[in-house]
Amino acid sequence: MDSQDATSTQKPNLGSKVTKVATFYHPRTWKEKGLWWTLGLFVVTYLIVVVVLGILWSRSPGEFDIRENALAMANQQEKKLVPGYVTTATAIRIAETLLDKPGGYLSNDLTPPGVYLDNIPNWEFGALTELRDLVAALRNDFSRSQTQSIEDKDLRDADQQFSYNPKSWILPSTESEYRKGIKVMYRYLERLSDEKAHDGQFFTRSDNLNDYLAVVNKRLGSLAQRLAASVGQTRINTDLAGDPNARQSTPTADETRVKTPWAKIDDIFFEARGYSWALLHTLRALEADFASVLNNKNALISLQQIIRELENTQAFIWSPVILNGTGFGPMANHSLIMASYISRANAAIIDLRNLLQQG
Repeated sequence: MDSQDATSTQKPNLGSKVTKVATFYHPRTWKEKGLWWTLGLFVVTYLIVVVVLGILWSRSPGEFDIRENALAMANQQEKKLVPGYVTTATAIRIAETLLDKPGGYLSNDLTPPGVYLDNIPNWEFGALTELRDLVAALRNDFSRSQTQSIEDKDLRDADQQFSYNPKSWILPSTESEYRKGIKVMYRYLERLSDEKAHDGQFFTRSDNLNDYLAVVNKRLGSLAQRLAASVGQTRINTDLAGDPNARQSTPTADETRVKTPWAKIDDIFFEARGYSWALLHTLRALEADFASVLNNKNALISLQQIIRELENTQAFIWSPVILNGTGFGPMANHSLIMASYISRANAAIIDLRNLLQQG
């Protein structure tokens, strides 16, 4: 009786074990397990790739040699370096860097990791702002001898192309429009050094350079104020100072409290860093093309001092995040440091403009 009971109790256990084994080795079970393993591996791999690419793409482009860049383009076109060639070649290189740096142009990305990144898109906006100012100066000032002169057709087209929406993803994309701008800039560069064409000009006059620096003056002044607002400031209204007859459209308070939102501090920092990067190369190019004018005005050292201050804005950032400590607090404030370099460069530009205006 005892043996029969033991046998009867073992049979259900044996049957359940057989059922489990059969289920485990069933093809459908293995198919489901394989699918989940594949899906999990794909997700993990995707996340690793996105993180690694995000880190690589978040690095700001390095500096390039403006003279070597111009010589390389001149050798390709079998041309010589005439006045304006270095500046135009530098503008082209800045535009190409925006599109061809690691990760390409990110401001209009809709997919990871580009859609998650904000530092480089703000850097791109700063560099693009300076590029637009430079192309506009080429169109309105550097390529024209007088106010009644006809504007250059290629520079007109380039100015329009680089003014296109920087965040357009498709139909047409920002990249395609900027590529067209680069193409017409190459056409202007080729005509510039063609002695037979006679229709591509660049005039190295002090008034042309002064007009461009006036725009730079305002850009740097605005960036310095926005960077300084990272810690909050109480500003006295000086909008109408210096002119007793000046008026404004709407009234404003005598004092205003200005403070950059916490989430926007790194955005402004990288916008200033991108603008300074592009401006640094542009001023180096102008130093080469306007050497005779600057020497005649005894202003070459002043321009070199501006370049030195802008070089400091491109120093390596050792911190993984942009710090926003108080002015005399225990932590650094990267925005105030950047504002210091930009303000000194801006003050030096004011001095340079005064030298250029003197006879």
